[in-house]
Amino acid sequence: MSDLPTILLRLFAVAVVLFMLTPLLVLVLFCFSERSLVTFPITGFTLDWFAKLFERPAFWDALRNSLIVTGTVGVVSTLLGTSAAMVLARVRARYVGPIMLLIMFPIMLPPLVLGVALLTYFSTVEVRLGLFTVILAHLVFTQPFVILIVQARMMGFDYRIVHSARDLGASHFRAFVTVTLPIIRPTIIGAAMVAMALSVDDFIVTFFTIGGGNTLPTFLWGMLRMGVNPTINIVAMLIMLLTVVVSLVALRVTRWRG
Repeated sequence: MSDLPTILLRLFAVAVVLFMLTPLLVLVLFCFSERSLVTFPITGFTLDWFAKLFERPAFWDALRNSLIVTGTVGVVSTLLGTSAAMVLARVRARYVGPIMLLIMFPIMLPPLVLGVALLTYFSTVEVRLGLFTVILAHLVFTQPFVILIVQARMMGFDYRIVHSARDLGASHFRAFVTVTLPIIRPTIIGAAMVAMALSVDDFIVTFFTIGGGNTLPTFLWGMLRMGVNPTINIVAMLIMLLTVVVSLVALRVTRWRG
């Protein structure tokens, strides 16, 4: 009888996992259905839907735009966020709370509100909507995560190592490159991956700031307006795979300590 609670807990955990994964498994399954209708039963499997999707120039344009935005956001957000986090690590403790609250404010807002606010701002300053405005918009909600991750690592950083390097004649830059950077590199890379994962599948903010172009999420939304078919599942699966790969790399790197 003593094992009954454990068994029930395990069954509940399995049920929760299945509940979360079943929609994703169904999504992948219908990518290969030979029927245009996304319904059961599946009568056969084919790769024709992949060929039809890959024949569309709009898909490749959306994929290229997604890669440009995601890559740029990952690099810029990491550089700016890491710099800000290192400055915050040296700020007096009583000032850190209010500053962090201000930095985190954009991610406290609903994405819809943030998207409308950014659209209004870009229209006010007469900036033409496009990939540039999408990148700026993504930086607004990805940098706080980078700052939070790197700043948490810097809070436990032993600055005596850096001071020792300085005492031995190293410049500030050399001490950073040879001492600080190797120690926090895994955290920085992990933060970059998190920023990229957030950027690659964003729809709401992108929708308001991209203008006439498309990234994969907005391309998917445009396809949904014309009806559901397996090509939509394929695009969704590609977005899911990109997000999962980037997230797994982030988890792997942040656990690595050299």
